Order: sequence, then structure tokens, then C-alpha cells
Amino acid sequence: MPSDDLFAAEGKVIVEAQKLLDDGRFADIGDRTLYEGLLKDYQKLLRTTRRLMRLSDRNEEQLNALSKEQKEANTVIAKHNKELDALATKLSKYLSPQIYHSIFTGAQNVEIASSRKKLTIFFSDIMNFTETTDRLESEDLTNLLNRYLTEMTNIALEYGATIDKYIGDAIMVFFGDPQSKGVKEDAVACVRMALAMLRRLSELHTEWLELGATEPFHLRMGINTGYVTVGNFGGDERMDYTIIGSCVNATARLEFHADTDSILIGHETYSLVKDEVDVEEREPIKVKGFAEPVRCYKVLGLYEDLEREGSVIREEQDGFKVLLDLKKRERAEAIEALQAIIERLKP
Repeated sequence: MPSDDLFAAEGKVIVEAQKLLDDGRFADIGDRTLYEGLLKDYQKLLRTTRRLMRLSDRNEEQLNALSKEQKEANTVIAKHNKELDALATKLSKYLSPQIYHSIFTGAQNVEIASSRKKLTIFFSDIMNFTETTDRLESEDLTNLLNRYLTEMTNIALEYGATIDKYIGDAIMVFFGDPQSKGVKEDAVACVRMALAMLRRLSELHTEWLELGATEPFHLRMGINTGYVTVGNFGGDERMDYTIIGSCVNATARLEFHADTDSILIGHETYSLVKDEVDVEEREPIKVKGFAEPVRCYKVLGLYEDLEREGSVIREEQDGFKVLLDLKKRERAEAIEALQAIIERLKP
């Protein structure tokens, strides 16, 4: 209702009051003067009230208009946010999740910058991949390779790896940046990841054979720990988050010298994982840039798995540690060695 309509009754009161004055109803001049004064004050108060009501109406109209504009602006912002989320989701497919998260949360700037860190690096490569490409049709090879890379990537992410890049059929990942659980923990996670990949590859072999593949993929894996330079490399228009350094090259050489479907690790990685991983030392390998041959070890498995199989017995307490590898020693020899120790403990 318009504000003027609200004062219709007051308007009638003023008209009737003025009519009393005009009709000369007040015989006493003093009463008439007082009545006229009261009527003028009432008229003034009514005018002021009307002005305030009109001002209030205008303010309400402006607020309604602003509210409508705000709703339209919110709709536009929501639409743009949805488009940005969709674009970010697409872009995330080209980045390791850790790198994507650190950039989009502001923890890391997108600029040419790097730092030195001790990381554990992993390389894997499909053996005889070039010959495989000659035997398979392009479509079959693409499906096979994408399935393989998807499976290996899922495992890498599960264990916390930062995926550096795919180089054709090769996979390069590292542990320790931008997130790290500790140098030792990162090295152990890397070896566990590699073993999980080999187990999954064995399962995929069965699937591929059932689908008609005659020679499923076989892998070589290399793992090494050391200082590298990690960060953004490239130019202002295009950059990659990656690692460089002699340790990276050494890891690639370890992968090259690994046996079929096996893992070869460097000495520093071995020193970090030796309490949890059984290994077999191999002949040192020569690596360009290293003055001395690089010591290396073939991973045989996790002690916890070997214990369940019954091939290893471990017992460790404060000041007391026993590891019996029954693949290397007969059970009778182990008993004899333990009895000799018991004799030495007797007073």
C-alpha cells in the first residue's frame, strides 16, 4: 500500500478540524487561537511523517534492486566457479596430485625455482617394448599401454609417490617432495610400491593371456636415494616440475641393469630399507659421472612376507636381534648356530 494512503484518516481529521474553525464554532478567541496552533502542529507532524515514509519506501526499493543485482551476480559467479572447477579437473590430469594440490592451495608458487633435497627415485621400463610395438596393431598397443600405465599410476599414488613423467613406456616417480614422511620412510614406501607393482603386473599377465596376448609386458625397475635438485624448470611460458642430478642418472642405470621383473636398488636406499627388505648384493655397475662403480642390490622381498612364507625368522628386541634366512642356511645349521650362542650365554 502506498504510504500516502496510510494517512487518509488523518487527512479527514484535519479537514473536519479546519471546518470547525471556518464555521466559527469557537466563541472564545483564546480557545480558537489555541485550537489553530494545535492544528498547525498536527499538520506539520503529519507532513514530517509522510516525508519519512516516502524516504523509507525509496530505501526499500533500492534495497530490493540491489538484492536482485546481487542474486544475478551470485548466479554468474557460481557459473564461473563451476567452469573453473571443470577446467581445474581437466588440468589436474596433467599434473601429479601432490603438485596440483600444492599449487592450487597456494603452498607452492608457479615460478622458476628449485631446491636441493634428498629423495628416493624410481624408474621402470617395459623390456623389449620396441619389438612389442612391431608385433601389435596401434590400437591394441595403445589399449594395452594405457591399461598398464593406469594400473601402475594408481599404485604409485596409493603409496604417496610424486609422478614426474611418463617417457613412452617408462615411468619416473620420486618420494620426498613436495610431501615427505622422512627419508627412511620414503625409501621404504618406494620399495613397497615397486613390489606392489610387480604383484599387479603378474595379475595383469593372466588377464592379458586370457585376452589373447602372446607375450605380456615384463619390467625392469631401479630405485636410488640421494640429493637432487627439485623444482620448476623451463621458461615463463612453459615449465615442468621435475628433478635433475647425478642420482637421477644412476637410478636410470640401475633400472637398465635390473633382471626381468625385478628391482635393483642403490646402496643408500639399501641402507635405509635393510631392516624391512631382504636383498642380494650384485656386482657394482659403472655409471657415467661416478668415479667408482655403484654398489647395488636385488630386492628379494619384504621380511614380513618372507616370515609368513616361513623362509625367514626374525626376532628383535632392545639389545637383541636375530635374523635367520632359511633360504641361505639349512634349518639344522641355524639350530646349531643358536645353540652355540646359548652356550656362550650360560654363566
